[in-house]
Amino acid sequence: MITFVNSMEEANCITHSGTMHADDVFATAFLELYLKNIKLFRTNLVNKEKLNKETIVYDIGREKFDHHQIGALKRENGITYCSFGLLWKEYGKKFLNDRKIQYLDDVFIGIDLDLIEGIDADDNGVFPKIDANYKVKTLSNVIKLFNPSYNSSENENDQFLRAVNVAKSILEEEISYITGKVIAFKKMQKIIDNLDDKKYLILDEYVPYEEAILNNQKANNLLFVVFPSNRGGYAIKTLPKSIEDKTSRMEMPLEWAGLSGENLENVSLIKGLNFCHLGRFLVNCETLEAVYKVLEYLCQE
Repeated sequence: MITFVNSMEEANCITHSGTMHADDVFATAFLELYLKNIKLFRTNLVNKEKLNKETIVYDIGREKFDHHQIGALKRENGITYCSFGLLWKEYGKKFLNDRKIQYLDDVFIGIDLDLIEGIDADDNGVFPKIDANYKVKTLSNVIKLFNPSYNSSENENDQFLRAVNVAKSILEEEISYITGKVIAFKKMQKIIDNLDDKKYLILDEYVPYEEAILNNQKANNLLFVVFPSNRGGYAIKTLPKSIEDKTSRMEMPLEWAGLSGENLENVSLIKGLNFCHLGRFLVNCETLEAVYKVLEYLCQE
């Protein structure tokens, strides 16, 4: 819960007022999740003599959780930590430990690389290179939408709170996503360690598998992964050549592309082969029997 207070003496968290950015908004969202209750004061001037000893000051004040001073802390890749990154670096592991998150160190690093580092980079003017002929909004652009609009009666703190609530939801989903991703990666590593020489892998449930496979030389022989489809039946997906090169190691037959139902069964001569994506990277089968017939056809020497 966030309560806005009117003085530094009352606050346990202080950040800047005025235009909000993803950095201070996500930092506040994280602190609310970590501390549970925040007494927040937003200001443009910090008087250190009025601060309580436990007060966390961030994105202002040129202290531990600010990045506007000369010599601000940088990551190994040269990206400067912003307030969100600095707070995560200081309190992130304790926060995850309090939540009893599995594989804590991996999740901690994963969240930083997947979400926080990008916000820090953007706030420091290191923008992504986007090759598109249309408007692309980054997460930082989205947060900026919550600043009071020109000629509106929107209240600055009310809008800030709305932005923080959105950021808090995103951060919660990010934690869940990365935690699941790490658990899946660990599970897939064990599966890969026990691979035989087949060109396909059949999973008894869907597990996010691609990153683990593409980062393990033991899986270089794999061409296809099979798993129960959430649309019914079983999916057979091709594997890309690498993380960077999304070209399939082997595509589905050209004559199957875009076909479904009886049309596909007639062309393939495989009953229960329901659908082939036009991009030739996915087919859906009604039964495991059909799956094995497809794999036998695809993997024949």
